[in-house]
Amino acid sequence: MKKIGFLLLAVFLTGVTVTQAQKKQYAIYAVAFYNLENLFDTINQPNTNDEEFTPSGSYRWGGLKYRNKLNNLAYAISNFATDNSSPFKLKNGPAVIGVSEIENKQVLEDLIHTGELSKRNYGIVHYDSPDFRGIDVGLIYDKDQFTLESSRSARLHAPQFPNLHTRDQLVVSGILAGERVHFIVNHWPSRLGGEKQSSPKREAAAALTKHLADSLLAADPDSKVIIMGDLNDDPSNRSCKTILGAQKKQQDVQAGGYFNTMWGMFDKGIGTLAYNGSWNLFDQIIISGNLLGKDRSTLKYIRSEVFNRDFLKQKEGKYKGYPLRTHAAGVYLNGYSDHFPTLIYLAKEIK
Repeated sequence: MKKIGFLLLAVFLTGVTVTQAQKKQYAIYAVAFYNLENLFDTINQPNTNDEEFTPSGSYRWGGLKYRNKLNNLAYAISNFATDNSSPFKLKNGPAVIGVSEIENKQVLEDLIHTGELSKRNYGIVHYDSPDFRGIDVGLIYDKDQFTLESSRSARLHAPQFPNLHTRDQLVVSGILAGERVHFIVNHWPSRLGGEKQSSPKREAAAALTKHLADSLLAADPDSKVIIMGDLNDDPSNRSCKTILGAQKKQQDVQAGGYFNTMWGMFDKGIGTLAYNGSWNLFDQIIISGNLLGKDRSTLKYIRSEVFNRDFLKQKEGKYKGYPLRTHAAGVYLNGYSDHFPTLIYLAKEIK
């Protein structure tokens, strides 16, 4: 969280004049999502398909590579909302960070105790999922900015896909800026088998997400909902656009509806992962409509970004500009992830 005055914030506050803003101060908060790309430990866990991420596995995944992965990810996360390219340079970074592709609770514990992250007052939320690869979603939160109240794991039961073993959806509720905010962290089913053929699985996941979000708002209409995750679909795909109903334009969001903070960037060709020269924006942050508007006496959305800093990119070759991943074609690259992170910024007037 950071306090700023009108001169900086007026650039981002639609509809607020300099005269209106001059006598006001605002607290700024960031929320982030990051697919950590196979954050596995080196131990062969029972009932988990993690053999390739062991010292004798195909990736020769030993202690050095694991520590390198943790150090790289910790460095990247420590720069979220704090580096010189960030719009507000928040001292302590995001209040909440959703993550995906983590093997278990321990790797998340190891991550928050690595590098600069160890200096922050981070807590975590994690539940084991039935995913066939053994990967889960999780949440990291700054205890100085966000007060955890409750959490639960929601399982996707789709009768039309009886053998679907995918990630649970993580629901975390707490207090941010004096207001109740619910976070739903996702990693929807992949496009394995083709985008069109696999789309119904993501549409089923989207229906679960919408049910969770709608239920939270029905129980407490004054609370806010932030949906985030690797959705394995773009903002314009049916799962996001139709099933979840996340709108491209703020003015199109109706009462009880949702706004996709990433759609505008996607339309500009900005993505979070690339394949065969084309960019996708799977890593989305979607917010409830009551986070929109000009009345910033309550917490409100002000902007979003894809955190595509140069150090996260491949520097040369065929895939120059792509996310610098840990492995590519079986070659160890000592990178970060095959996805860029995404962030949103929220503001609230300080009385």
